[in-house]
Amino acid sequence: MTTLYGIPNCDTVKKARKWLDEKSISHHFHDFRKDGLSEALLTSFLEKTAWDQLLNKRSTSFRNLSDDVKNNLDEATAKAAMLAEPTLIKRPVTVVGDEILVGFKADTFANKFA
Repeated sequence: MTTLYGIPNCDTVKKARKWLDEKSISHHFHDFRKDGLSEALLTSFLEKTAWDQLLNKRSTSFRNLSDDVKNNLDEATAKAAMLAEPTLIKRPVTVVGDEILVGFKADTFANKFA
């Protein structure tokens, strides 16, 4: 089963969901705002991808972090920040079996789901 994690009003999440629907690929959508983000789930993401790949440094949420947090980023501070504010996570996060895709690019999805 494929699970897409994100927030429904994110344009990139919308593109990924539309792509999956157009290709008739069955998937479950996990809304970080409604369904939450547990430490166990975030840890499972971080076991499959680096924290600096998961953290969206271009987001408004990131810009709103204190300078102290932004200037002292490591895995522990990034993880704590993402748990406190899941919109810091680059979206979507797509879990396919035991693999993870961060973000959406049509060609990457096409290769993964070929």
